[in-house]
Amino acid sequence: MENQNTPHQEEAFRDSLATVTQEGKRKWIFPKKPSGKFYTARSILSVFLLAFLFGAPFIKIGGHPLLLLNVIDRHFVIFGVPFGPHDLHLFALTMIAIIVSVFLFTVVYGRLFCGWICPQTIFMEMVFRKIEYWIEGDWQKQRALKAAPWSGIKIFKKTTKQIIFFTISFLIANTFLSYIIGVDKLYHFISDGPGEHFGTFLAIVIFSGLFYFVFSYFREQACTLVCPYGRLQGVMLDQNSVVIHYDYKRGEPRGKLKKGEENTNGDCIDCGQCVDVCPTGIDIRNGTQLECVNCTACIDVCDSVMTKISKPKGLIRYASKTQIETKRQTLFTPRAIGYTIVLLILVSLISILMTNRTQVELSILRTPGMLFQEQPGEKLSNFYDLKIVNKTFNKFGVSVELENIQGEIKIIGKDLSVEPQGVTEAKFLVILPKSEIKYLKTPIKIAVKSGNKILDVINTSFLGKVK
Repeated sequence: MENQNTPHQEEAFRDSLATVTQEGKRKWIFPKKPSGKFYTARSILSVFLLAFLFGAPFIKIGGHPLLLLNVIDRHFVIFGVPFGPHDLHLFALTMIAIIVSVFLFTVVYGRLFCGWICPQTIFMEMVFRKIEYWIEGDWQKQRALKAAPWSGIKIFKKTTKQIIFFTISFLIANTFLSYIIGVDKLYHFISDGPGEHFGTFLAIVIFSGLFYFVFSYFREQACTLVCPYGRLQGVMLDQNSVVIHYDYKRGEPRGKLKKGEENTNGDCIDCGQCVDVCPTGIDIRNGTQLECVNCTACIDVCDSVMTKISKPKGLIRYASKTQIETKRQTLFTPRAIGYTIVLLILVSLISILMTNRTQVELSILRTPGMLFQEQPGEKLSNFYDLKIVNKTFNKFGVSVELENIQGEIKIIGKDLSVEPQGVTEAKFLVILPKSEIKYLKTPIKIAVKSGNKILDVINTSFLGKVK
């Protein structure tokens, strides 16, 4: 009688991690060096992304950084445009839009972000792993080197690799710091030496050590154990999501090719190379798994094997479960359409707010709870509150003048000036002759100027006793 697996046995691979042994110890992954059209495309994209990451802090527009993400002081510059605490609503809407877009692309295209854009994947597979291949060789040589007793050549290779790893980690930490404080300030800190800015230096050392730990030791476990996005994948994916799939309809039953014999098996020859190249150590033939980061290494190696045995490519490919089973693909399900509509609404709202965003924000309100005041010379006065938000890089002075009526304005305190990305609040008196007051609430226009330039004209009212 043929022995058939129960559903539990078929899903038994989900009961353990590929990177952990039955005894609970770390199982080190030695992935085979990938090659192929997808790996080449990912390498080219990674070069552009890494060039932008390390080069952007040095790019300036009008003397100001292209990107600055100063979370500590709540000061941001995005593509040369300054943003501050007063733009919190834009920041909140943008973050919501990013989250919705992640949901949308995951529902439709699975973990495309993880395989192609995620910094963890790019640094691990396109930087650190390539250095490892260069120093220690491909997967079999790496495995043999790890198992070999310590010798001069092993010490040299391991030491060289770790020094390079820490140097790159230190460079990454400094790059991220330059996005927070700016490259000019970072250069100033470096010139002053660690003693002058010990707290910043200590932070750099800690983050360098963290990056070094992740890329030299923790590696794929950052994706499988820590990253919340991988966990969310199980909630967001459905049968129509395009992920990396093994075409079990075409590949099963698996079996070795034997020369001179008729092949009655599926196209999968059970060579195991898709497992050998996987950076998280899984077998993609088991189906969609949390550990799969959609890196496409298994697609490239399987295509090369199919070419060698004269079979069509695509046994492992980007596809949905629906497409594998029915040969039809439906990208936009009701859920995907819903996310798309929400995303379009958010993007439209952000675009409208950005289009109408002014460089200076002004408000003038009559001081609440106060009536008019009698002034010498048959005059009345009202108190007003002025608030100016400067959204530019420049400091400027401010003057206030009446536009439509005879009278005078007296600023309470010193002359008005607004710092870059600053907020200035002040009080001033509007003094009018009683002869100008015709109504209980007299309409007045107040012009706020910077030099000869009118920043805005505010319409308000003057409260006074009519003769």
